[in-house]
Amino acid sequence: MDWQIIPNAWKWQVAFFFLLCSWGWVSGQLRYSIAEESDLGTVVGNVALNLGLNLADIKKRSLGLKSEESSRYFYINQRNGALTVHERIDRESLCGSISSCLLHLEVIAENPLELFNLEIEILDINDNSPSFTTTNELVKITEVFAFPGARFPLEIAKDLDVGNNGVNNYKLNPNPYFSLTVTNRIDGTLIAELVLEKILDREEKSEHKLVLTAIDGGEPPRSGSTQITVIVLDINDNAPVFDQPRYKISLRENVPIKTVVMRLNATDLDEGINGEIFYTFDHHTLESAKQTFDLNPHNGEIFIKGHVDFEETKLYELSVKAADKGSPKLEGRCIIQVEVQDVNDNVPEIVFTTKKNEVLENAPVGTIVGFITVRDRDSGKNGEIKLEISPDLPFKCQPMSNRYTLVTSGHLDREKVSQYTITLIASDLGSPSLSSQTTIIINISDVNDNPPAFLQSAYNAFISENNEPGRLLCTVSAGDPDEGDNAKLIYSIAESHIDGSPVSSFVYINSDTGNIYAQRSFDYEQFQVLQITARVEDSGSPKLFSNVSVFIFIQDTNDNYPSILYPESSGEVMAQETIPRSASAGYLVSKVSAVDLDSGHNAWLTYSLLQSGSPALFHISEYTGEVRTLRGLQETDNAEHRIVISVSDHGEPSLSSTVTLIVNIMENIAQENPKSHDFLTNSKSAPNMTLYLIISLAAISLVFLTTFTILLVRCLKKNYDSSCGSCFSSKPLSTSYLDQYKPTLYLNTDGTLKYMEQAQPNADWRISQAQRPGPSGAQPTEEAGVWPNNQFETERLQAMILASANEAAEGTSGLGGSTGTMGLSARYGPQFTLQHVPDYRQNVYIPGSTLTPTNAAGKRDGKGGGNKKKSGKKDKK
Repeated sequence: MDWQIIPNAWKWQVAFFFLLCSWGWVSGQLRYSIAEESDLGTVVGNVALNLGLNLADIKKRSLGLKSEESSRYFYINQRNGALTVHERIDRESLCGSISSCLLHLEVIAENPLELFNLEIEILDINDNSPSFTTTNELVKITEVFAFPGARFPLEIAKDLDVGNNGVNNYKLNPNPYFSLTVTNRIDGTLIAELVLEKILDREEKSEHKLVLTAIDGGEPPRSGSTQITVIVLDINDNAPVFDQPRYKISLRENVPIKTVVMRLNATDLDEGINGEIFYTFDHHTLESAKQTFDLNPHNGEIFIKGHVDFEETKLYELSVKAADKGSPKLEGRCIIQVEVQDVNDNVPEIVFTTKKNEVLENAPVGTIVGFITVRDRDSGKNGEIKLEISPDLPFKCQPMSNRYTLVTSGHLDREKVSQYTITLIASDLGSPSLSSQTTIIINISDVNDNPPAFLQSAYNAFISENNEPGRLLCTVSAGDPDEGDNAKLIYSIAESHIDGSPVSSFVYINSDTGNIYAQRSFDYEQFQVLQITARVEDSGSPKLFSNVSVFIFIQDTNDNYPSILYPESSGEVMAQETIPRSASAGYLVSKVSAVDLDSGHNAWLTYSLLQSGSPALFHISEYTGEVRTLRGLQETDNAEHRIVISVSDHGEPSLSSTVTLIVNIMENIAQENPKSHDFLTNSKSAPNMTLYLIISLAAISLVFLTTFTILLVRCLKKNYDSSCGSCFSSKPLSTSYLDQYKPTLYLNTDGTLKYMEQAQPNADWRISQAQRPGPSGAQPTEEAGVWPNNQFETERLQAMILASANEAAEGTSGLGGSTGTMGLSARYGPQFTLQHVPDYRQNVYIPGSTLTPTNAAGKRDGKGGGNKKKSGKKDKK
């Protein structure tokens, strides 16, 4: 430590204290003490020595202070390890008035790295003098009223030093009127008070000058002074007085701003300044009243400052103080009670309370929807309220104690009205009446009270046979006026069986979209129409559903070859016909009979000679299948001719079948045939087949006419408007669908059946008059009909034609008669009326005869080479 810098007066004191407390381990850390204001370079302590380091280790371990704040005031000498003052230290700036001022430092050493805590206590020195905030303190004392012993607190002196170096005593210059008393507070602060020793007389001396000195306890002590001026005040012995101590006034609310409520009047018997009066609200007046009312300090007028609202405050109490300007001031007080009168200035309020603004549509009448609270801040009649609700709505208000309940008063239907807007109007009974209104939105919640409904009463789907499985047939669509899950639709097919198989093996429906797909490939010859029931149900609880009929019409494709009924040809055995050599031109050699299981164009058959050894000798009718000679036979003609006949339909592409016919020419055929009288005279001879055929045809015709008559009578009894063709249907269907497909039967003038009601023809199917098939190759002369696309008509005709054809194919003798009533090929002709088609009697050929039978009837059992495919299912239909 540089002792030369420290003042001699306290040099030895600091040195002794430093030797006593300067270094050592304190609680596991280094601690030093240093007096503030120590000179730069002053040694605080030897850190290296206290840490047990020798001089050689000081440089090696590189002792230093860790933080920059530490190194600002101190540093470690690297030669001897001494902690030295680096900058001036002012305890007051570091620690203020805190009695103990400690600086916490950290010493860091390297090799090995270590960190040591270091505390330095900054010791105070008496380097500050006591001071007062003002140089002249003013004390006012009224004459007469101040008695001896009265005390007047004086300003406290401040000293930045602490402990004994702080303020230690006060002194007052000698004075006959005043003395000084000093007291010590618990915190150690000294309080000086001025004590009056005798009564003051302003006329004797109006002002007293005193000097107050504060002294600290340092060595040497320091001091500071201030001047105290005592002013003796004149006596004001009369206070202002109001006319009355309490006033009561009333006013209506909403009075305009600046309106004068009243004017106060106070008097003071003093003269001059002691008699001048100043009006103010004292501290007993509430702040809310001060915001509403104001006071003119000079003339005592009370006027409106803010909004006067009866609903906020009904009564105000103003405490007014009237003070004179004397010294000291004397005061007088009064109370003003202001009563506020109500006016109808508040509209009624409506509050609607509910958990949620919705109600189920099936809620019973009287269901509580919510609560309505109405209030009016006014009073009396101004606060009485009547409530009105929108008319013609299924809601009403019912009073309940101090509120209303909003309840249902009628049945609700969300599908008709899903939301109600209710207007509530509240009116008070004031004059004039005030009213307010509010709007309430009530949503109607859905319940599952509507079954889904299909958009059509029935659905039709058309698909060609032999389709690929998975083909889209049609789409059924339904709607549900409900919402949410109640309107979430699921489609399905009602369980049923078709021809013994579950309907699910025929079709599949997408439960989400309603798309119906084919599960299998359909065969027109097996099914022409499928009737299924589609179902749709919602996802509500309980679930509701609806059904609809779906008709799937199988459309024919040309997938069946013509089947040749006559002549029969199986295996290596070929059909043979015998004609006499004497046959002339036009002689009927044979008649080819064929049938096609398809319908429409696909079953319209034509005949042609595919191969013939004598093309100039034989000719086949394109439409009737009759094989005739083109010329008379000659001796040079061969005795045997081979003819290959092709039967083709009109499908796309066309399908055809062939049959080979061997025609034998014999010199005399008549000798081989039995004569007609032999059948009558000789029972052992061959039977007369012509007679049998006549009897069979007559019986069949009689049965047919009887059946037709019965059916006609039944139709008439059922009062059908347009036709009774549905009576011939063997499979009942929905009436709306049968009506569009049932034919109407009429009798032609020649006794044959004629279908009148048909579907509209396709223009591509019409043929010219020359192309129409007729009996024995002749062209019909009747008007053009229409093509029978209806599968019901086709099936009935097919059954009748097959029966006649099979029976006729078994006949062996010719019959004379008319032609053109029940021909097979005409079933598939473009002009579809029965009188236009070749009769099946033409398709029966009796060897040795140029005639064709006039009628034929038979069984559909396949004996004549007829259709065996699916014959059982055809008969069912």
